[in-house]
Amino acid sequence: MKSIQNSFKPYSHVVSEGVDRAPARAMLKGIGYTEEDMHKPFIGVANTWIETMPCNFNLRELAAKVKEGIRAAGGTPLNSTRLPFPTGRPWEPKG
Repeated sequence: MKSIQNSFKPYSHVVSEGVDRAPARAMLKGIGYTEEDMHKPFIGVANTWIETMPCNFNLRELAAKVKEGIRAAGGTPLNSTRLPFPTGRPWEPKG
């Protein structure tokens, strides 16, 4: 049977609860997450920010705003960048 905590965090409780998940929590705490953060649902923010493509250049700033909204709504945001796929191929090698 799921606890109330688990029903509020249907997926993130796998990382944030239990003795066997202490190493995972230690990694998150090592980069600044708090014990309080561990009791909130984890919400992923994926973006393709990269400094070399104008079409993706603003995404880091946008992701920061999304993370603010997640915190304001009671969640713990976790950012993850992904490789962008350029719409043009300015650096594609010939041949």
